Formats: sequence, structure tokens, C-alpha cells
Amino acid sequence: MSLRIGIVGLPNVGKSTLFNALLKKQQAYVANFPFATIEPNVGVVPVPDERLIKLAEVVKTSDNMSNLPPEVPATVEFLDIAGLIAGASKGEGLGNKFLSHIRETDAICHVVRVFEDPDIVKHGATDPKSDFGTIETELALADLQTVEKQKDPGNTPDKELLKKWAVVTRYKEALSLGKPARTVEIKEEEEKYAKELCLLTQKPILVALNVSEQDLKSAKEIEEKYAKEFGINVDQVIAISAKVESELSELTDSEQIEYLKDLGVEKSGLERLIKKAFSTLGLITFLTAGEKEVRAWTIKNGWNAQTASGVIHTDFIQKFIKADVVDFEDFTGVGPSFAKATEGQGGWKYARENGLVRSEGRDYMMKDGDVLEFKIGS
Repeated sequence: MSLRIGIVGLPNVGKSTLFNALLKKQQAYVANFPFATIEPNVGVVPVPDERLIKLAEVVKTSDNMSNLPPEVPATVEFLDIAGLIAGASKGEGLGNKFLSHIRETDAICHVVRVFEDPDIVKHGATDPKSDFGTIETELALADLQTVEKQKDPGNTPDKELLKKWAVVTRYKEALSLGKPARTVEIKEEEEKYAKELCLLTQKPILVALNVSEQDLKSAKEIEEKYAKEFGINVDQVIAISAKVESELSELTDSEQIEYLKDLGVEKSGLERLIKKAFSTLGLITFLTAGEKEVRAWTIKNGWNAQTASGVIHTDFIQKFIKADVVDFEDFTGVGPSFAKATEGQGGWKYARENGLVRSEGRDYMMKDGDVLEFKIGS
């Protein structure tokens, strides 16, 4: 399944700089004035996953291959959306055009500049909480317009219309009070009506605090501080330096490790951002491994094996028979089952010979890091 994250924020908070760093190339036009980004730039970023390297090594050894099989990581699609300003919901700046782009995303990443830089032209306030509030308000006002356009079905015998109108009414009440749509409790049977409305503030959010490189050492404390100020969960907030990410994109893997070590941090902002995005959206990955490729597949946490098989090919859902499942640690020879294993052991053949493969049915609940082979009928 694809994962699309829209990067939003006021002009000149570092959105395009961060976007360019994520893609490791200059795809977005960065300039020191508002509205440098006119059309939404789109880029697909691979999800860092060290497990794929280990899988490739194991498959090469177990299958007597001369070369490592290709690694195909899961991906995240980022949309760099032009800076919004107060009044965007009424068409101010380049408003409405870009609100429509946000509707196409699975989640919204707010970029908020925390550090001061007198050389950067900045539109609006300089207080991070105020900046975040400005964007949230504009999105909420756009949503309010959406629900206000819905027609009251009146005294109709159509139960479906009445159910939808009840959902619309609850959203309208919350949005009128300045509350985002995601604060409204929606029952499972009402979700289809909520999806039809496609409200911007219903989408899960992340907040990327664009901090100075000196502040990265205090990332945890900064995240906790602003999570409290913004009234959101700390798992939705990440302190990241767009400048550092830009510099990292020009370095080799080994140079990146040394650079991060000098800054006193272990992981790049990209890795931490994607990790929090997966957590916020309730996503996990399962793995497939063979001579053709080793690959990570993104699914929703809570999916069963039959549903998960559909991300490989939609036909698999109807033709599903079973799934052979191995824990990643067992497959790669580092789990407790391999206490007496010799170096280099692992892979499908060894796992089967040692009783480590489980045959699971369609209702098996997938776990992050499962290594699978689906058995599909003709």
C-alpha cells in the first residue's frame, strides 16, 4: 500500500529544504521568499530498513548465489505543498489551490520553524505555537466550508442520509468551535460517511520542529515541550534540522554516521520522521525473501494474512490458500532457535528443516518483521 504525506507550513519555515534533503536531490525550488513552491513537488523516499541487508546476505548464502539479491524497501511518498498563510481558506495567497493537494494525502506533516534566523524572510508570526495554530485554523475553516455545503436531508425516510447527516452535524459543531475533525468520535459503522467528506483535519498529523543543529542533542526535551504546547501526543512530534538533513544528503553512508555521531545523535531525521509516521498511521511491514529480491511491504497493523497478501497482488486475496511464516530472527539465524546454529545458516530451506516455519491460515494476524511466502491457488 502507498503512504502519502503532505508537507505543509507557513512560507519559509524550511519545507522545501527538508523535502530536498529527503529526496537527496534538488527537486523543489528553494528560494528565500514566500511562494517559491508553486506546484506540489512529489518524491518517493525509501524507508530505511537494516533488515533487508541481512535478508539479502542470508538468501545469497542459503541459495548459493554469486551476488546479493536486489533490496526493495517500502516507500513513503512526500508532497511538498506550497506555504499557506492566514486567510488561505478564503483564497488568500495561493490558498485554495493547495488545500486540494492536501486532500490527496494519508497524513499531514506540519513543518514549524523553532530557531530564529534574521536573514530569512518569514510570513506571519514567529511563535511556533501560533504558526502551528494558523495552519490548523485554515484547514479547519476549509473543512467547515465543506460540511456547510452538505444539504440537510430533512424529514426523509432514507436512513443512510440521516446517518450521514448526524455525522456531518457533529463535525460542524466541533469545527465551529475551532476543533479539528479528528477530535470527533466516529463509530466504525460511521467511517464510510467520514471518508466521503474527506476532511483535512480528520487526517493524522505529524509536527516536524525545524531546529538548529545545536538543538538536536536536546531533541527529546524539545519534542515533549512542544507536544504539550500543541496539545498532541509526543509520538507525533519530531525535532529535525532541515539544514543538517540537507548536509547529510550529500555524504556517503559512513560519513553520515560520523557526522551524526559528532552531533550527538544516532539516527537521521528522515529515519525518525518515517518511524513516527508509521506509528501515527498504525503501519507495519512484512518481508519477503528469495533469489529474485528481498522486499519490505507496508500494511496496516491489525491486518490478517489474506488481506496483507493483496498488497503484493490484488488477485492473491481471492486465491489465498495459506501463508508460510518465519520470525525474522529465526530466518536470519540470530533468534533463540539458532542458539546452536553455525554462522551462515538461515533461509527458507534451513528454517523448514528445523521446524521454524509456521503454516498460517487467512485469519493469521500479521506482525511487524514477519517473513512470508504466500501459497496462492490458480
